[in-house]
Amino acid sequence: MEKQAKSKYYLFIDECGDHNLDKYDPTFPIFTLCGILVSRKNLNALNRAFENLKNEIFGTTDIVIHSVDIRKWRGVFLCLKDEGLRVKFFEGIERILSQHDAYIIVSCTILKEQLSKFCVRGEEDDVYGLSLSYLIERSIFCVDNKETNAEISIVVERRGKKEDSKLLNYYNGLRNRGTKWVTAERLRSRIGGFGFNFKSDNIIGLQIADLIAYPITTHFLHPERPNRSYDAVKHNIFSDNGVLLGQKVIPH
Repeated sequence: MEKQAKSKYYLFIDECGDHNLDKYDPTFPIFTLCGILVSRKNLNALNRAFENLKNEIFGTTDIVIHSVDIRKWRGVFLCLKDEGLRVKFFEGIERILSQHDAYIIVSCTILKEQLSKFCVRGEEDDVYGLSLSYLIERSIFCVDNKETNAEISIVVERRGKKEDSKLLNYYNGLRNRGTKWVTAERLRSRIGGFGFNFKSDNIIGLQIADLIAYPITTHFLHPERPNRSYDAVKHNIFSDNGVLLGQKVIPH
């Protein structure tokens, strides 16, 4: 009997803040690892939608969307000082990202001040690895809820040779030992690849992860403040029978 081809999903991962617990900005004592889980079909549709928006606003698809540059009107985003153009750009992004079922969000947010009280100095450098473990685990839960024969390729934005090597080692460790709720065998059967890309590679999945990581982070940093960007995407956070499973806060 011919073996059934696996469905293809991608998990794009980006971060907001840094994962250092020893020295951190007291005005931004938080770190979020954000994952966007998307099927191949939906990824193609999202890519076309963003290319159309980039062409409409900037006249080219070569623009790499970067949240901090947008907020500071920096570089190519200087044109967003024009209010009319800025409104059109943000409405376009919100229109694309507010689509139900286009993608799934899985995220892990670290509250540094609270967590550092429980960490022994020198052992806090697993914060990124801990977050990665959660994202992979919940992505597998999500895909398994949808179909029985699917494969996930993980794509992470490059941070530096040392950091990338350490993260890859952590991932390989997960392949050998699994997570608390996912066996190593199940993990290996679901995760079909783990790779890195530069921001300049213009990977739309990484750009979406970048766009969403910031409002998730500010939602937990300043929960009392209005957060339109978070409200636009929160319905895409992974849930099962009404139980929110794709948004972890540590410690909690």
